[in-house]
Formats: sequence, C-alpha cells, structure tokens
Amino acid sequence: MSLRLIVFDCDGTLVDSQAAIIHAMREAFSAAKLPAPSDDAIRGIVGLSVPQAVAALAPGQSGEVLSVIDRTFRQSSIAWREANPNESATFYAGARDCLDRLNNSGELLAVATGKARRGLDHLLDQSGLRGHFVATQSADDAPSKPHPGMLENCARLTGADSMVMIGDTSYDMLMAKSFGCYAVGVTWGYHSDAVLLESGADVLVTSFAELEEALTAQK
Repeated sequence: MSLRLIVFDCDGTLVDSQAAIIHAMREAFSAAKLPAPSDDAIRGIVGLSVPQAVAALAPGQSGEVLSVIDRTFRQSSIAWREANPNESATFYAGARDCLDRLNNSGELLAVATGKARRGLDHLLDQSGLRGHFVATQSADDAPSKPHPGMLENCARLTGADSMVMIGDTSYDMLMAKSFGCYAVGVTWGYHSDAVLLESGADVLVTSFAELEEALTAQK
C-alpha cells in the first residue's frame, strides 16, 4: 500500500506570524544601523532560513553586518515570544480543525519550515499539536528552502513513498518540484497567486476546506 506524507509549511500556511517577523527584522536592521526593509520585502523572505533571509534583505553588506542582523533577529524573535506568549499560536481560521481531521483520518502529517528548531518546538508544544506530526523539519535540520533537503529527510524518517507539500511561498513550491512531489499553494499567505503558479504549484487553494478537497482528489 502506498504511504503518503502530507507536509505543511508553517509561517504563512498554518500560522500568521508576520507581526512577529516584521518586528524582529526591524529591530535587527536598527541594531545594524541600517534602514529597515519594507513590510512587503520582509514578507517576501518568510520561508527562508535566517541567514538566507538576511542576505536577501541586505545585499552587499559585509559579513559582520549580516551577523549583527542575524543575531539580533533571533534575539528579538525570542523576546517577542516571551512578551507575547500567545502570538506564535495565531493559527489561520480552519487550520487546527483541518489538522485534527487529517490526523484523525489516519493521514501522515509533517512540518517543513524555515523556523529555527527552538521556534518550531515552542509552537508545537504551546499549541499541543506535536503529536499530530510524524516528522518535523526546521532550519536547523536541513539546508534552507528551496533546497529539497527537508523533504528528503521527511521521506527518510517516515518511509513515505509519495508526498504532498503545502505552502504559501515560491520557496515551498520550488522545494516540492526539486524533490519531485505534488505542490499545493495556499493563497492566504505571503506570496502572490502568480508567484506560486510560476514556481510550480500544481493547484492553488483559497481555504482549508478546499485544501482537504484537493488532498482527497490527489490520492
């Protein structure tokens, strides 16, 4: 029997974390004495691991400056979680119910995110969803998206012989295509519909109800 694994991105797909990310990135650029990127620019790098995100937002800066931004972003993210203990669990409407239904139906679920392991573990523990996922991949476990390493690790850890990647950014879609699996783009996240399609999305969904229908059709 074929073993299918459904892999979810986190930020912009399950959780709306843009307020925390934008706040931390602004503080990071301030610490480096640089003007902060626009909110749109910051949303555009969500999904990348921190070093890649920082490099994309501060092209041409020295390694020392990039290090200051990287370090301050991580420190500010931790401080935000401590000051706003419920903020990191701001799930999109329908997300938790969808995960519950998929889990209860026997589907195998995983997470592949650009979050650091510390941030992902905090979210899973705070939300009580850790038991829903048979595999979790963070920025500390594999190269940054769109490299397929996270999906390769998921396949190795679970023995899945087919996979579906669900995400809101071009990095998710490109990772799925690089790995060779079905790619579902969600339209409520941080990259536009056009970017998702250009990056290889096999289908776009506008709600978690549509997502479940797409997953049923893909079987």
